[in-house]
Amino acid sequence: MTLPQTMSYIASGAGGPEVLTPATGKLPDPKPDEVLIRVMAAGVNRPDVQQRKGAYPPPPGASPVLGLEVAGEVVAQGVDAASLALGSRVCALTNGGGYAEYCTVPALQCLPWPHGYDALRAAALPETYFTVWANLFGGGRLARGETALIHGGTGGIGVTAIQLAREFGAEVFATAGSDEKCAACRRLGASVAINYRTHDFLAEIKRLTGGRGVDVVLDMVGAPYAVRNLRSLAIDGRLVLIAFLEGSVVESFDLMPVLTKRLTITGSTMRPRSTAQKGAIAESLRETVWPVLDAGRCGPVIHAVFPLAQAAEAHRLMESSAHIGKIMLQVAD
Repeated sequence: MTLPQTMSYIASGAGGPEVLTPATGKLPDPKPDEVLIRVMAAGVNRPDVQQRKGAYPPPPGASPVLGLEVAGEVVAQGVDAASLALGSRVCALTNGGGYAEYCTVPALQCLPWPHGYDALRAAALPETYFTVWANLFGGGRLARGETALIHGGTGGIGVTAIQLAREFGAEVFATAGSDEKCAACRRLGASVAINYRTHDFLAEIKRLTGGRGVDVVLDMVGAPYAVRNLRSLAIDGRLVLIAFLEGSVVESFDLMPVLTKRLTITGSTMRPRSTAQKGAIAESLRETVWPVLDAGRCGPVIHAVFPLAQAAEAHRLMESSAHIGKIMLQVAD
């Protein structure tokens, strides 16, 4: 395949969505363990917004271009990445660079498109599925027969977490910010969805569980929910933190429930993990979750699709929180 000398991508400064502008530059060169992907679609995620604002800088050596997940076709290989054949259609968790016509990705972070998927649906998978699998099922140890409270049930993470938790035998409670979004959570598999604008989720969880609490809480809100999250947990419960959308500093924090209920507080970010660590998550997804996707269950919900050049509009929608599911960029056919 003859590759072009230049590509289109989205350049970014630090600021509002208006700093995202189309630009032209050279194709990235794959490192020995990487493949070059001709990008067909890319996902838009909260970390992209944080990076655009200057609050989530890329790790050393990563592309400064936004974009943490893509789907497309392998068009070049590093010397140690020959296991992925040229022409393979893959989706990938990137280390950056997804808002572009071409993107380099470690081969270990690539997965095949599930059966029947197109590029948009495949590109909607990596960021949320890697995150949920590593945190809710890894760090959170959610098991069959347990209960989970998923905050932000209609975001990309929430949609994935509700479906996978239900698929693997847990009962799910979710929170969302409107009656419409609560209805969507129930359609996805939540037994109960709590409108956090009209109801106190702690009181509802206590009522719904007969005072027991839930086994796992998955939270991306942060400080305002911290105390109520701990009080929502059952004995031996686990609080899993994956983001701090409303801050990480808690002014008053009673740790006594950690002792009296033997609680675990854990959390992580995905981007700083090593290629080997991300590769291990990819392999676990391939073995356990991809067969579920191949069978047509637990797939992404796509709310809106924008052309690559309209990435700024995609970010405006993301920041409005008006969406249910994923926001995507169409890059090529």
